[in-house]
Amino acid sequence: MSYTEDQVVATVETLSVERLRRWVAEGWIIPATGEAVLTFTEIDVARVRLVCHLTDELDVGEEAVPVILSLLDQVHGLRGELKRLAGAIERQPETVRDAIRRELEPDRTG
Repeated sequence: MSYTEDQVVATVETLSVERLRRWVAEGWIIPATGEAVLTFTEIDVARVRLVCHLTDELDVGEEAVPVILSLLDQVHGLRGELKRLAGAIERQPETVRDAIRRELEPDRTG
């Protein structure tokens, strides 16, 4: 489902159009651009809610928001890479999977 700017503002209680536009200008929220209309995905709306939570409820300063968003984006990207790696390992022969498991076991000698 996609949302218009007005729908996002109506969906997120503490959000104003001006605030949303500022966050888009800052690059914190990156909507799809269509026929002169911005459209927002469910993920965009979740990110808007997160920024509202950080700034309104947790009193995170706006200078810290891009740092937090960048770190969350990195974690999300790494989770995707780990999922791909786990899938690649699962497609290997059992002997290879066993060898990888042994390599990942903690060193119990020291």
